[in-house]
Amino acid sequence: MKFNILTLLLFLGFCSMYSQSDIEKVTETVTKNKIEGHIYYLADDLLKGRETGTPENDIASSYLANTLRSYGVKPNPQNGTYYQNVNLEKVVPDNFFFISINGDEYKYKVALKTKKVKADALAEYVGYGLEGDYKGKNLSEKYAIVKAGGPETKDARGAFKLREAKEELAKRAGALGIIEFIQTDSKTWGFIEHRFKGDRIELADPNRDVDDKYGLAHIWVYDEYGSFALDLSKEESLRLKIVLGGEKRTPITSQNVIGLVEGTDPELKDEFIIYSAHYDHVGIGSPDETGDIIYNGARDNAVGTTTVLSMAENLAAYPTKRSALFILFTAEENGLLGSEYYVENPVVPLDQVVFCFNSDNGGYNNTSLSTIIGLDRTTASSNIKRAVSESGLTAIEDPAPDQNLFERSDNLHFAKMGIPSPTFSMGFSSFDGDVTKYYHKPGDEADTLDYDYLLKFFRSYVLSGRYIANDPTTPFWVPGDKYEEKGKELYKR
Repeated sequence: MKFNILTLLLFLGFCSMYSQSDIEKVTETVTKNKIEGHIYYLADDLLKGRETGTPENDIASSYLANTLRSYGVKPNPQNGTYYQNVNLEKVVPDNFFFISINGDEYKYKVALKTKKVKADALAEYVGYGLEGDYKGKNLSEKYAIVKAGGPETKDARGAFKLREAKEELAKRAGALGIIEFIQTDSKTWGFIEHRFKGDRIELADPNRDVDDKYGLAHIWVYDEYGSFALDLSKEESLRLKIVLGGEKRTPITSQNVIGLVEGTDPELKDEFIIYSAHYDHVGIGSPDETGDIIYNGARDNAVGTTTVLSMAENLAAYPTKRSALFILFTAEENGLLGSEYYVENPVVPLDQVVFCFNSDNGGYNNTSLSTIIGLDRTTASSNIKRAVSESGLTAIEDPAPDQNLFERSDNLHFAKMGIPSPTFSMGFSSFDGDVTKYYHKPGDEADTLDYDYLLKFFRSYVLSGRYIANDPTTPFWVPGDKYEEKGKELYKR
């Protein structure tokens, strides 16, 4: 009889051990000490702001890879390591630059795309430089003079998105280059100058023309009131003088860090959820009022990186029905380059990836919230809201749509392919105050964070991931979303 009772007790204990709720599993693996350990390491001065292409960024990637290894997460299935090499180029522009049209020199200008050129040539005004503007025109051996953007696109961000289309149209028309007059405010122009007059990093292009390395020259000229473009549109003939330096390109290799945990369900394990964040930051820059020059990036994005590590530790111990792919991207701060490279070189087929749960942060100003950019755009919103609530917070949608945050993080490249891809962020009810106070500033240090709040935040992310990954219904875009049709195309729905 004693033996039977003992056997029963052992059996009940065994069953109890394997019947933990998702909340209990999350509480067990996500602790404040672990969170602090990751964030303090990644935001330490010794890593000098984790700038892409630096030895310190490589140290960060090694830390992440070995952390995944310590959890028992499987490596990148394509190469058996925890890395995906990302081929980049450091671009150093020659800022010697002169432009005049009909004798008028333009002082404020940047080269979006450059080549070494010295020319005295004809130019022609072609409106916005869009397809209809070239009708019946031959710009052979001429430069195209255009207004930035288009009839429906007036802001700088929209104008920048049109650059490749305008370059292709100009090439087809035989133009030597594009001089584009952008009407914007002085603050925005300052950001544009900072980006294009300094060194930058781009994805390496194996198809770059060796004989004409930099292709078509594309120049933006600051036109604060739109008067320059208006005056040129009235001229019968235009004569352009231009002297433009080239640029030096140096190959750089950086790494996306990748790990995998296989799902437990015989069918659903063929569906993958990506848990992603970028681990790079902006490095060393101008000193603040204290003289600090290291941009530590605790909020942006050691916090996001740690959400993914927390998810990896939890799923390695307690796998979900769907499989998990953990990706920590490099070069996000250089234009979402690590995620762009990954989407072009995926390690599992993209049509098997049913959700990308990204985490990125600028800061927080409300410790009662988790702010999810794109929360209401996918059918996973109910799972996320439930998990966040059970973790002691409230989930809200993007409160600052004017900032276009959905398209400013690594989730964007997955959304463009049709994959539902919200971004999980610390709580902010407006994009100001303590959000902008620390954003890309030296003061973004690990010791300025509220770790009692972060414990709830991290648990809410991990619990959300578990609910989505175990839900019998595959997540998708809500009807009518901008990316719904791409999703239907990807998944053949």
